[in-house]
Amino acid sequence: MNDHQMVTDLFIRHFNFWPHLSTAEKALINTHTKIVHYKRGETVHQGTLDCIGVTLVKKGQLRVYTMSEDGREVTLYRLFPDDVGILSASCAFESVTFDVYVDAEEDTEVLLTESIAFRKLAKDNVYVRCYGYEMSARRLSEMLWKMQQVLFLSADRRLAIFLLEESEKMKTDEIHLTHEQIARFMGTAREVVSRLVKYFNQEGWVKPSRGCIRLLDKESLRQLAGNP
Repeated sequence: MNDHQMVTDLFIRHFNFWPHLSTAEKALINTHTKIVHYKRGETVHQGTLDCIGVTLVKKGQLRVYTMSEDGREVTLYRLFPDDVGILSASCAFESVTFDVYVDAEEDTEVLLTESIAFRKLAKDNVYVRCYGYEMSARRLSEMLWKMQQVLFLSADRRLAIFLLEESEKMKTDEIHLTHEQIARFMGTAREVVSRLVKYFNQEGWVKPSRGCIRLLDKESLRQLAGNP
């Protein structure tokens, strides 16, 4: 399979607007799409300073976050293989402006459709425009849920929610993250996470080890999270 066919197949699988594109529109999106590699820790998107385009993650992981005036980061959500990042192309849509940052959490490979092409498609094709707004609304919902947690939920409940969501997402009871990483994802201090992990361990809910937390009592964690 050549690169052109690979890109086309991925678009067919992930973008429901693909069947509604004309031959010229398909050619446009293929011409302006490329494979991009990011090293772990590399900045992918810098808030309003960037409008790189739409990203489709092939390998690795991207972290989308916002930043307070004092420099504190709050992770909004993460993108894993087969996830589409639309907010890095918010300039392609009128009335969609999100000041978010995106970093590579791992060595990551993405298919990047440049914003100039996606903007033209969104302007000329109602199916592309609807897809963009639908994806933006979905990400906004995730962002509001995260902000609700930060503003209104206690730290122990937030950690329980995080561990359960991570376990479900990764299909394992072993969470291979450091306390520092968890703190960054939760938008809190590492010391808070370490204190709570120690407490959860004393209660018999988790078993921590170096760079790993094993969930032992998910039912108790669910009750703490508010999902009995």
